[in-house]
Amino acid sequence: MQGLYVITDGSTGEILLSKVEQALRGGAAIVQYRDKTTDQARREQEAAALRSLCQQHHALFVINDDVALAKAVQADGVHVGRDDSALSTAREALGKAAIIGVSCYNQLELALNAAEQGADYIAFGSFFPSPTKPNAPRATLELLHQARQQLALPICAIGGITLENAPDLLANGADMLAVITDVFNNPAIEHQAARYQALIRGYIPALV
Repeated sequence: MQGLYVITDGSTGEILLSKVEQALRGGAAIVQYRDKTTDQARREQEAAALRSLCQQHHALFVINDDVALAKAVQADGVHVGRDDSALSTAREALGKAAIIGVSCYNQLELALNAAEQGADYIAFGSFFPSPTKPNAPRATLELLHQARQQLALPICAIGGITLENAPDLLANGADMLAVITDVFNNPAIEHQAARYQALIRGYIPALV
């Protein structure tokens, strides 16, 4: 649970698959499929295709919020938030081997509770203004530093991340950088993903 963690940007069909494949070629370590629509047939088809792509590139594949979909396509895991399926429910449905991540926003207490309940990683954010979630609560570098001192779990940082502000997050203990816009809106997705991986590798030498 280290490296560039890309979250899909709402694209669909072949455009979605092309974007994610480019990110994977650039070295993205984790892909999260985030689609809040109700088109179940399309969502399952896309999730299955993304799962296959991630397997080909030896990357982890996580579904946002939807435990049933994660189980249906045999994803590596699921990411849940405050209003999503409970961690215990996800664990019961997906089994001990599944990766379950939990959004903890800007609250260390939520992260400590998630760790006690068996989360595999926790996520804090938004650290910077985010076009995806402009009204998200703002997390601080101090929070990230405190969490790193108190938690053994991998920590994911999210929200408005760019190559320019990412070093501060890595220096304060982030293991993963969750990025949407700064990767998928770039005209050279593969190159941009590779730049992130190279940056993260500088802070996490064990990253391969």
